[in-house]
Amino acid sequence: MMAAGICTAGAMLLLGATGLMNLIYKLIPRCVVRGIQLSQGLSFALNAVEYVRKEQDFSKPNYGNGEKRGWLGLDGLILSIFCACFIVIVSGCGEAGEDAGEEAGEVIIMEVENGDERERAVRKAIASLPSAFLVFSLGVVFAFIRKPKMVYEIRFGPSRMEVVKISKQAWKTGFVKGTIPQLPLSVLNSVIAVCKLSNDLFPAGKRLSATSVSVTVGAMNLVGCWFGAMPCCHGAGGLAGQYKFGGRSGTCVVILGVVKLGLGLALGSSLVVVLREFPVGVLGVLLLFAGIELAMASRDVNSKEDAFAMLVCSAVSLVGSSAALGFLCGIVVHLLLKPDKVVMMVIKLVCGLKRRCC
Repeated sequence: MMAAGICTAGAMLLLGATGLMNLIYKLIPRCVVRGIQLSQGLSFALNAVEYVRKEQDFSKPNYGNGEKRGWLGLDGLILSIFCACFIVIVSGCGEAGEDAGEEAGEVIIMEVENGDERERAVRKAIASLPSAFLVFSLGVVFAFIRKPKMVYEIRFGPSRMEVVKISKQAWKTGFVKGTIPQLPLSVLNSVIAVCKLSNDLFPAGKRLSATSVSVTVGAMNLVGCWFGAMPCCHGAGGLAGQYKFGGRSGTCVVILGVVKLGLGLALGSSLVVVLREFPVGVLGVLLLFAGIELAMASRDVNSKEDAFAMLVCSAVSLVGSSAALGFLCGIVVHLLLKPDKVVMMVIKLVCGLKRRCC
Protein backbone atom coordinates (compact mmCIF):
# COMPACT_ATOMS: atom_id res chain seq x y z
CA MET A 1 0.00 0.00 0.00
CA MET A 2 2.86 2.38 0.78
CA ALA A 3 4.51 1.54 -2.55
CA ALA A 4 1.25 2.27 -4.39
CA GLY A 5 0.93 5.59 -2.56
CA ILE A 6 4.49 6.64 -3.38
CA CYS A 7 4.18 5.70 -7.08
CA THR A 8 0.84 7.48 -7.40
CA ALA A 9 2.27 10.52 -5.62
CA GLY A 10 5.22 10.61 -8.01
CA ALA A 11 2.88 10.56 -11.01
CA MET A 12 0.70 13.32 -9.53
CA LEU A 13 3.73 15.47 -8.76
CA LEU A 14 5.05 14.99 -12.29
CA LEU A 15 1.70 15.85 -13.90
CA GLY A 16 1.44 18.99 -11.79
CA ALA A 17 5.03 20.19 -12.16
CA THR A 18 5.00 19.82 -15.96
CA GLY A 19 1.67 21.66 -16.32
CA LEU A 20 -0.03 18.64 -17.91
CA MET A 21 -2.61 18.49 -15.10
CA ASN A 22 -3.77 22.02 -15.91
CA LEU A 23 -4.10 21.04 -19.58
CA ILE A 24 -6.17 17.97 -18.61
CA TYR A 25 -8.35 20.18 -16.42
CA LYS A 26 -9.14 22.51 -19.33
CA LEU A 27 -9.92 19.69 -21.77
CA ILE A 28 -12.37 17.66 -19.67
CA PRO A 29 -16.01 18.77 -20.22
CA ARG A 30 -17.96 19.92 -17.20
CA CYS A 31 -20.74 17.33 -17.70
CA VAL A 32 -18.21 14.49 -17.35
CA VAL A 33 -16.80 16.01 -14.17
CA ARG A 34 -20.36 16.31 -12.85
CA GLY A 35 -20.86 12.63 -13.69
CA ILE A 36 -17.83 11.67 -11.60
CA GLN A 37 -19.04 13.86 -8.72
CA LEU A 38 -22.53 12.36 -8.93
CA SER A 39 -21.24 8.78 -8.94
CA GLN A 40 -18.80 9.40 -6.08
CA GLY A 41 -21.46 11.16 -4.03
CA LEU A 42 -24.01 8.40 -4.58
CA SER A 43 -21.36 5.78 -3.83
CA PHE A 44 -20.63 7.46 -0.49
CA ALA A 45 -24.36 7.68 0.24
CA LEU A 46 -25.01 4.02 -0.61
CA ASN A 47 -22.14 2.89 1.62
CA ALA A 48 -23.43 5.17 4.36
CA VAL A 49 -26.89 3.61 4.23
CA GLU A 50 -25.29 0.16 4.60
CA TYR A 51 -23.35 1.42 7.64
CA VAL A 52 -26.60 2.54 9.21
CA ARG A 53 -28.67 -0.55 8.29
CA LYS A 54 -26.21 -3.34 9.07
CA GLU A 55 -23.64 -4.22 11.70
CA GLN A 56 -20.08 -3.64 10.46
CA ASP A 57 -16.87 -5.41 11.39
CA PHE A 58 -14.11 -3.53 9.56
CA SER A 59 -11.50 -6.10 10.58
CA LYS A 60 -13.08 -8.61 8.16
CA PRO A 61 -12.82 -8.48 4.33
CA ASN A 62 -16.61 -8.73 3.82
CA TYR A 63 -17.54 -6.32 6.58
CA GLY A 64 -20.63 -5.11 4.71
CA ASN A 65 -22.44 -8.45 5.01
CA GLY A 66 -23.30 -8.14 8.68
CA GLU A 67 -26.63 -8.65 10.42
CA LYS A 68 -29.32 -5.99 10.40
CA ARG A 69 -28.78 -3.33 13.03
CA GLY A 70 -31.23 -3.29 15.93
CA TRP A 71 -33.41 -0.33 16.80
CA LEU A 72 -32.19 0.08 20.38
CA GLY A 73 -28.75 0.23 21.93
CA LEU A 74 -25.79 2.60 21.86
CA ASP A 75 -25.35 1.99 18.13
CA GLY A 76 -28.95 1.38 17.14
CA LEU A 77 -31.14 2.74 14.38
CA ILE A 78 -32.87 5.19 16.73
CA LEU A 79 -29.54 6.90 17.46
CA SER A 80 -28.73 7.13 13.74
CA ILE A 81 -32.18 8.53 12.89
CA PHE A 82 -31.90 11.08 15.70
CA CYS A 83 -28.50 12.28 14.42
CA ALA A 84 -29.81 12.48 10.84
CA CYS A 85 -32.84 14.53 11.89
CA PHE A 86 -30.65 16.83 13.97
CA ILE A 87 -28.36 17.54 10.98
CA VAL A 88 -31.36 18.20 8.70
CA ILE A 89 -32.86 20.65 11.22
CA VAL A 90 -29.59 22.52 11.69
CA SER A 91 -28.05 22.38 8.20
CA GLY A 92 -31.12 22.05 6.01
CA CYS A 93 -30.69 20.71 2.48
CA GLY A 94 -27.27 22.24 1.90
CA GLU A 95 -26.09 25.51 0.46
CA ALA A 96 -23.94 24.56 -2.55
CA GLY A 97 -23.99 27.43 -4.98
CA GLU A 98 -24.67 30.15 -2.41
CA ASP A 99 -22.18 32.97 -1.93
CA ALA A 100 -19.12 31.87 0.00
CA GLY A 101 -19.59 34.42 2.75
CA GLU A 102 -23.24 33.67 3.29
CA GLU A 103 -23.98 31.96 6.55
CA ALA A 104 -26.80 29.51 7.14
CA GLY A 105 -28.35 31.83 9.69
CA GLU A 106 -28.52 34.69 7.18
CA VAL A 107 -30.31 32.49 4.64
CA ILE A 108 -32.88 31.47 7.21
CA ILE A 109 -33.44 35.07 8.30
CA MET A 110 -34.13 36.11 4.71
CA GLU A 111 -36.76 33.38 4.46
CA VAL A 112 -38.53 34.51 7.61
CA GLU A 113 -39.91 37.83 6.45
CA ASN A 114 -42.85 38.13 8.82
CA GLY A 115 -41.47 36.35 11.87
CA ASP A 116 -40.81 38.20 15.12
CA GLU A 117 -37.32 38.96 16.41
CA ARG A 118 -37.40 36.12 18.93
CA GLU A 119 -38.19 33.54 16.27
CA ARG A 120 -35.45 34.92 14.05
CA ALA A 121 -32.95 34.77 16.90
CA VAL A 122 -33.85 31.16 17.66
CA ARG A 123 -33.56 30.13 14.02
CA LYS A 124 -30.21 31.90 13.68
CA ALA A 125 -28.93 30.20 16.83
CA ILE A 126 -29.99 26.77 15.54
CA ALA A 127 -28.40 27.37 12.14
CA SER A 128 -25.10 28.40 13.74
CA LEU A 129 -24.72 25.12 15.66
CA PRO A 130 -21.75 22.98 14.52
CA SER A 131 -23.88 19.93 13.75
CA ALA A 132 -21.09 17.62 12.58
CA PHE A 133 -18.91 18.38 15.61
CA LEU A 134 -21.82 17.82 18.01
CA VAL A 135 -22.78 14.51 16.36
CA PHE A 136 -19.15 13.36 16.38
CA SER A 137 -18.78 14.35 20.05
CA LEU A 138 -21.94 12.38 20.87
CA GLY A 139 -20.41 9.37 19.13
CA VAL A 140 -17.21 9.68 21.21
CA VAL A 141 -19.25 9.85 24.42
CA PHE A 142 -21.21 6.75 23.40
CA ALA A 143 -17.95 4.99 22.57
CA PHE A 144 -16.77 5.42 26.18
CA ILE A 145 -20.17 4.35 27.49
CA ARG A 146 -20.05 1.18 25.36
CA LYS A 147 -16.66 0.22 26.79
CA PRO A 148 -15.77 2.18 29.94
CA LYS A 149 -12.68 0.04 30.60
CA MET A 150 -10.95 1.36 27.50
CA VAL A 151 -9.90 4.33 29.64
CA TYR A 152 -7.24 2.05 31.11
CA GLU A 153 -6.03 1.09 27.61
CA ILE A 154 -5.17 4.65 26.64
CA ARG A 155 -1.46 5.45 26.70
CA PHE A 156 -0.13 9.00 26.45
CA GLY A 157 2.62 9.91 24.05
CA PRO A 158 3.18 9.50 20.30
CA SER A 159 3.65 6.12 18.66
CA ARG A 160 7.08 5.17 17.40
CA MET A 161 7.77 6.28 13.83
CA GLU A 162 10.13 4.46 11.48
CA VAL A 163 10.86 4.36 7.77
CA VAL A 164 8.89 1.65 5.96
CA LYS A 165 11.02 -0.98 4.24
CA ILE A 166 9.57 -1.82 0.81
CA SER A 167 10.68 -4.94 -1.06
CA LYS A 168 11.01 -5.24 -4.84
CA GLN A 169 7.91 -7.44 -4.96
CA ALA A 170 5.95 -4.84 -2.95
CA TRP A 171 6.96 -2.13 -5.45
CA LYS A 172 5.79 -4.28 -8.34
CA THR A 173 2.50 -5.30 -6.70
CA GLY A 174 1.81 -1.78 -5.47
CA PHE A 175 2.32 -0.26 -8.89
CA VAL A 176 0.30 -2.86 -10.84
CA LYS A 177 -2.57 -3.36 -8.38
CA GLY A 178 -2.57 0.05 -6.72
CA THR A 179 -1.14 2.86 -8.82
CA ILE A 180 -2.53 1.89 -12.25
CA PRO A 181 -6.20 1.58 -11.14
CA GLN A 182 -5.94 4.47 -8.63
CA LEU A 183 -4.26 7.11 -10.81
CA PRO A 184 -7.33 7.90 -13.01
CA LEU A 185 -9.50 8.27 -9.90
CA SER A 186 -6.88 10.47 -8.22
CA VAL A 187 -6.69 12.74 -11.26
CA LEU A 188 -10.47 13.00 -11.59
CA ASN A 189 -11.69 13.10 -7.98
CA SER A 190 -8.64 14.50 -6.17
CA VAL A 191 -7.76 17.27 -8.63
CA ILE A 192 -10.26 17.92 -11.43
CA ALA A 193 -13.43 17.49 -9.35
CA VAL A 194 -11.92 19.35 -6.38
CA CYS A 195 -11.04 22.38 -8.53
CA LYS A 196 -14.46 22.41 -10.21
CA LEU A 197 -16.31 22.01 -6.89
CA SER A 198 -14.20 24.67 -5.17
CA ASN A 199 -14.93 27.17 -7.93
CA ASP A 200 -18.65 26.32 -7.70
CA LEU A 201 -18.85 26.66 -3.92
CA PHE A 202 -16.69 29.78 -3.76
CA PRO A 203 -17.27 31.65 -7.05
CA ALA A 204 -16.07 34.95 -5.60
CA GLY A 205 -12.90 33.47 -4.12
CA LYS A 206 -9.49 32.75 -5.59
CA ARG A 207 -9.58 30.27 -8.47
CA LEU A 208 -8.04 26.97 -7.46
CA SER A 209 -5.17 25.81 -9.66
CA ALA A 210 -5.09 22.20 -10.85
CA THR A 211 -1.31 22.44 -10.86
CA SER A 212 -1.05 23.41 -7.18
CA VAL A 213 -3.55 20.76 -6.08
CA SER A 214 -1.74 18.03 -8.02
CA VAL A 215 1.68 19.06 -6.69
CA THR A 216 0.51 19.17 -3.07
CA VAL A 217 -1.17 15.75 -3.34
CA GLY A 218 2.06 14.32 -4.68
CA ALA A 219 4.32 16.08 -2.18
CA MET A 220 2.44 15.11 0.98
CA ASN A 221 2.26 11.44 0.00
CA LEU A 222 5.91 11.28 -1.09
CA VAL A 223 6.77 12.32 2.46
CA GLY A 224 4.09 10.58 4.53
CA CYS A 225 4.00 7.16 2.89
CA TRP A 226 7.66 6.50 3.76
CA PHE A 227 6.64 6.67 7.43
CA GLY A 228 3.53 4.49 7.12
CA ALA A 229 0.96 7.28 6.66
CA MET A 230 -2.10 6.21 4.69
CA PRO A 231 -2.16 7.74 1.17
CA CYS A 232 -4.45 10.76 1.19
CA CYS A 233 -5.67 13.52 -1.10
CA HIS A 234 -7.83 16.64 -1.39
CA GLY A 235 -10.93 14.56 -2.18
CA ALA A 236 -14.06 16.25 -3.52
CA GLY A 237 -16.08 14.33 -0.92
CA GLY A 238 -14.05 15.86 1.90
CA LEU A 239 -14.50 19.36 0.48
CA ALA A 240 -18.25 18.79 0.11
CA GLY A 241 -18.45 17.52 3.69
CA GLN A 242 -16.52 20.50 5.06
CA TYR A 243 -18.82 22.90 3.21
CA LYS A 244 -21.97 21.02 4.21
CA PHE A 245 -21.13 21.29 7.90
CA GLY A 246 -20.17 24.96 7.91
CA GLY A 247 -16.61 25.27 6.61
CA ARG A 248 -16.20 28.50 4.61
CA SER A 249 -12.44 29.12 4.66
CA GLY A 250 -9.09 27.37 4.94
CA THR A 251 -9.01 28.20 8.65
CA CYS A 252 -11.37 25.34 9.53
CA VAL A 253 -9.09 22.84 7.78
CA VAL A 254 -6.04 24.28 9.56
CA ILE A 255 -7.81 23.91 12.91
CA LEU A 256 -8.77 20.34 12.03
CA GLY A 257 -5.16 19.56 11.10
CA VAL A 258 -3.80 21.07 14.34
CA VAL A 259 -6.30 19.07 16.42
CA LYS A 260 -5.42 15.82 14.63
CA LEU A 261 -1.69 16.51 15.01
CA GLY A 262 -2.19 17.22 18.71
CA LEU A 263 -4.20 14.04 19.26
CA GLY A 264 -1.63 12.00 17.36
CA LEU A 265 1.25 13.34 19.43
CA ALA A 266 -0.67 13.07 22.70
CA LEU A 267 -2.33 9.66 22.30
CA GLY A 268 -0.68 7.92 19.35
CA SER A 269 -2.12 4.51 18.55
CA SER A 270 -4.40 4.70 21.60
CA LEU A 271 -6.80 6.61 19.36
CA VAL A 272 -7.59 3.33 17.64
CA VAL A 273 -9.05 2.03 20.91
CA VAL A 274 -11.58 4.86 20.92
CA LEU A 275 -12.36 4.72 17.21
CA ARG A 276 -12.96 0.97 17.39
CA GLU A 277 -15.93 1.58 19.72
CA PHE A 278 -17.26 4.61 17.84
CA PRO A 279 -20.89 3.97 16.72
CA VAL A 280 -20.72 3.01 13.04
CA GLY A 281 -24.30 4.15 12.50
CA VAL A 282 -23.32 7.69 13.47
CA LEU A 283 -20.34 7.49 11.09
CA GLY A 284 -22.76 6.42 8.37
CA VAL A 285 -24.97 9.44 8.95
CA LEU A 286 -22.05 11.87 8.57
CA LEU A 287 -20.88 10.08 5.41
CA LEU A 288 -24.43 10.15 4.00
CA PHE A 289 -24.72 13.94 4.14
CA ALA A 290 -21.21 14.45 2.76
CA GLY A 291 -22.07 12.19 -0.17
CA ILE A 292 -25.36 13.95 -0.86
CA GLU A 293 -23.63 17.35 -0.80
CA LEU A 294 -21.10 16.12 -3.36
CA ALA A 295 -23.80 14.63 -5.60
CA MET A 296 -25.82 17.87 -5.46
CA ALA A 297 -23.05 19.67 -7.36
CA SER A 298 -24.38 17.99 -10.52
CA ARG A 299 -27.72 19.81 -10.41
CA ASP A 300 -26.46 22.70 -12.55
CA VAL A 301 -26.35 20.57 -15.74
CA ASN A 302 -29.06 22.17 -17.86
CA SER A 303 -28.95 20.80 -21.40
CA LYS A 304 -30.33 17.37 -22.26
CA GLU A 305 -27.12 16.33 -24.05
CA ASP A 306 -24.93 17.18 -21.06
CA ALA A 307 -27.32 15.46 -18.66
CA PHE A 308 -27.28 12.33 -20.83
CA ALA A 309 -23.47 12.20 -20.87
CA MET A 310 -23.35 12.88 -17.13
CA LEU A 311 -25.78 10.05 -16.31
CA VAL A 312 -23.95 7.58 -18.57
CA CYS A 313 -20.70 8.45 -16.81
CA SER A 314 -22.32 8.04 -13.37
CA ALA A 315 -24.10 4.79 -14.20
CA VAL A 316 -20.97 3.11 -15.59
CA SER A 317 -18.87 4.38 -12.66
CA LEU A 318 -21.34 3.02 -10.09
CA VAL A 319 -22.16 -0.33 -11.71
CA GLY A 320 -18.65 -1.01 -12.99
CA SER A 321 -17.03 0.31 -9.78
CA SER A 322 -14.53 2.16 -11.97
CA ALA A 323 -14.34 5.93 -12.23
CA ALA A 324 -11.87 5.58 -15.11
CA LEU A 325 -14.30 3.45 -17.15
CA GLY A 326 -17.18 5.82 -16.40
CA PHE A 327 -15.02 8.78 -17.36
CA LEU A 328 -14.08 7.16 -20.68
CA CYS A 329 -17.72 6.35 -21.51
CA GLY A 330 -18.80 9.87 -20.57
CA ILE A 331 -16.15 11.42 -22.83
CA VAL A 332 -17.13 9.18 -25.77
CA VAL A 333 -20.86 9.97 -25.38
CA HIS A 334 -20.14 13.69 -25.04
CA LEU A 335 -18.05 13.74 -28.23
CA LEU A 336 -20.63 11.69 -30.15
CA LEU A 337 -23.37 14.12 -29.14
CA LYS A 338 -21.24 17.18 -29.89
CA PRO A 339 -18.77 16.35 -32.70
CA ASP A 340 -17.74 19.99 -32.99
CA LYS A 341 -16.17 19.63 -29.55
CA VAL A 342 -13.70 17.08 -30.96
CA VAL A 343 -12.13 19.73 -33.17
CA MET A 344 -11.93 22.22 -30.29
CA MET A 345 -10.38 19.64 -27.95
CA VAL A 346 -7.76 18.71 -30.53
CA ILE A 347 -6.89 22.37 -31.11
CA LYS A 348 -6.59 23.00 -27.34
CA LEU A 349 -4.45 19.90 -26.92
CA VAL A 350 -2.09 20.83 -29.75
CA CYS A 351 -1.79 24.44 -28.57
CA GLY A 352 -1.20 23.34 -25.00
CA LEU A 353 1.49 20.83 -25.94
CA LYS A 354 3.14 23.38 -28.25
CA ARG A 355 3.37 25.89 -25.39
CA ARG A 356 4.89 23.22 -23.12
CA CYS A 357 7.51 22.33 -25.73
CA CYS A 358 8.39 25.96 -26.38
